Amino acid sequence: MRLAGEIPRHLYVWVDSEFTHKEPKGFVPAVWFGLVSYPGRMWGCTVMLESGAVYRNLPGHAIALEPDPEPKWEPGDAQRWDCYGWEFSCIEYAYLRGLDCKVRTPGNHHLGEYLFTAIPIGDGFTAYPEQAKEFHFVKLCNGRLTIQPTDHIVFRERSFTVADLDFPKGLKRQTEIWSCE
Repeated sequence: MRLAGEIPRHLYVWVDSEFTHKEPKGFVPAVWFGLVSYPGRMWGCTVMLESGAVYRNLPGHAIALEPDPEPKWEPGDAQRWDCYGWEFSCIEYAYLRGLDCKVRTPGNHHLGEYLFTAIPIGDGFTAYPEQAKEFHFVKLCNGRLTIQPTDHIVFRERSFTVADLDFPKGLKRQTEIWSCE
């Protein structure tokens, strides 16, 4: 069972001290280096504060990628679906690295930049094509982190995709499992 793992590269972030300090003092600098997955919970971020203290299981809405982010950020803004299981793998897709994207959060669309992807493994959902979703971690233009499944994000690759970054219509979900034997 793999409950915790590293993200592809550490990131300098800011943590809402409401989650880490008895006397909160706004957003404090941290280094984000790990990720934790429990079924039915939000992804947990593992960070080190400037004091050297390590915090595990900070939810996505506790993390900012700029020192002065949008102040009101709820769990549903930070993540669409809870984790499916304990096992996962993290990857930074080289092709998506640094690409602009648009993500769908409840009632809003936000622009941002791709960071990395967490891929659930061995749970009750990922074996079914219509449920197999990867989680893309995105730095939004409002300074916040959001974690969205593949069907809530579109990417702009300037040499390939259409200029208008919008969610396509008429696509179907994969529903079949293919085998060559």
